[in-house]
Amino acid sequence: MAKVAFIGLGVMGYPMAGHLKARGGHDVTVYNRTAAKAEQWAAQFGGRTAATPAEAAKGQEFVFACVGNDDDLRSVTTGENGAFETITPGTIFIDNTTASAEVARELSAAAAAKGAHFIDAPVSGGQAGAENGVLTVMCGGDVEAFEKAKSVIDAYARMVGLMGPAGAGQLTKMINQICIAGLVQGLAEGIHFGKKAGLDIEKVIEVISKGAAGSWQMENRHKTMNEGKYDFGFAVDWMRKDLDIVLAEARRNGAKLPVTALVDQFYGDIQALGGNRWDTSSLLARLEK
Repeated sequence: MAKVAFIGLGVMGYPMAGHLKARGGHDVTVYNRTAAKAEQWAAQFGGRTAATPAEAAKGQEFVFACVGNDDDLRSVTTGENGAFETITPGTIFIDNTTASAEVARELSAAAAAKGAHFIDAPVSGGQAGAENGVLTVMCGGDVEAFEKAKSVIDAYARMVGLMGPAGAGQLTKMINQICIAGLVQGLAEGIHFGKKAGLDIEKVIEVISKGAAGSWQMENRHKTMNEGKYDFGFAVDWMRKDLDIVLAEARRNGAKLPVTALVDQFYGDIQALGGNRWDTSSLLARLEK
């Protein structure tokens, strides 16, 4: 059992922190900007709450965070009453936020200045993966710190990998989102084409999903896409935030991402249709409008 803090109890963080307590058996203290959510979590899982990130992190071996973006992350770490005010030498800070590689390197240096360790550890698997404790976790950081943290992270993951030094986890998550963007657009176009051709989409997917075109997106999203149901899963607003990070990094490193840039624009069209909170598979709605 480890002493653990978890900062940020959104749709991902809430169940992840729950797995650290219920499945991992750790001593968990939580902080959330909306205190009522932290109280709800504590009542459900039996952990403790803290009034600030600094209070949550005090005396902990591991501190987790899962917040919205770079600025949110800076606020709960190096900001006023942030966790970095109270972390001590040897503390390992694991950040599950999807953020920039730049902020990961910045916070890694800030943690090192205190004798602590920082691991950028964005996740893939969405809300369902968080609730079922089967997320894929892509990490960047020091090898020794990663080896210590891995057994704790395992409480909410089915795959945990160290991809390289600070920032490498975030860069790997960017690749994940690049691949998903292209896959979903291709699936949307395929279903759209099939409908226009008068084919039975269920029969089509039953066959092609077993061949080279098969993917997680096809297996798990084709049915709801075909029915025009998009009110679940990873929201378009979140995907656009992630793609903004991807495209900014591409401008820095010189990578050419024409398909990703185009799909990002398509998601902008979905937002214009009022689909900000629709699932990312809603790219089909744009073709059928």
